[in-house]
Amino acid sequence: MASEAPIHCSIVVESKPSALSEPCRRLLAAMAEKGYGQDDVFAVHLAMEEAFFNAVKHGNKMDPDKKVKVQWLVDGEKVDVQLEDEGQGFQPESVPDPRFGQNLYRPEGRGLLLINAYMHVVEYNEQGNGLHMVRYKDAPLPESGERPTA
Repeated sequence: MASEAPIHCSIVVESKPSALSEPCRRLLAAMAEKGYGQDDVFAVHLAMEEAFFNAVKHGNKMDPDKKVKVQWLVDGEKVDVQLEDEGQGFQPESVPDPRFGQNLYRPEGRGLLLINAYMHVVEYNEQGNGLHMVRYKDAPLPESGERPTA
């Protein structure tokens, strides 16, 4: 039986792809402890990887001296994840949709598309270097492009 107290973590890691393994392992273990199913675990894992790799590659420009802050909270109803890099930020609406026209042949935007496809809430901070994502336990994703806010 899943415990009622939320499980949370706040960690600052190196800006390199391999640094995701420990926070991700801990997040997925917390989800298992709270009784999340395979679909939710897959969705959060995929979104977390995409968001982290975007922070390292696009945000921190692969600079090993920069850091990525990862925070998450898992309770019986939702998984709430926040990532923040030390980069200049970006405007998410400026990234072309990779499903149309010439963008079909470009790699840009696919990670954002996946994050939006698998998470219920996707919000960026004003600067564009912080991402807040929420996945509700066993909840269907909305079919429209509209997402609820946390």
